[in-house]
Amino acid sequence: MSFYMKLPRNRAEFALFMAIVSILSVNTIAPLITCFETGFSLTTWKHTLGVMPGIWLVVVLLVLITHQPASKLTAKLISKEDSFRAHMIVNCLINVVMMSVILTVVATWIGTGQVSLLPIEQFFFKWPRNFSISFFVELCFAQPIARFVIYKKHLHFDHE
Repeated sequence: MSFYMKLPRNRAEFALFMAIVSILSVNTIAPLITCFETGFSLTTWKHTLGVMPGIWLVVVLLVLITHQPASKLTAKLISKEDSFRAHMIVNCLINVVMMSVILTVVATWIGTGQVSLLPIEQFFFKWPRNFSISFFVELCFAQPIARFVIYKKHLHFDHE
């Protein structure tokens, strides 16, 4: 029942779900990672706001690219009889791993306004922190809110 009620049923709902998750994620994860990187200050936060639209576009593209492979890998790791929560945690984990690997490099390029080897050279120092922040935000904040919105939408329209 949770699969039917808390997940998108069509493309419009998928777009709504993706919009909620991506906007919440980018507006939380990008400032946190940037502040951990350069220090917590109003100047850092303002700079992050300026680059977030570019990062958001990359996030949306990555969600579209990684959605199907992540779903297939989740299906291989989890059986259909496993709980909704197990499916959501494993799928979230797989998505965040894929996206954080790419975003650790690409978001740095967007944030600094230049393509350099620095984020690649520092990858193994930066990625664990970036992954941890992203996984926590996705698992505990962004995705539960999006699933709640979808659930409420389904309750409203299924009972009319």
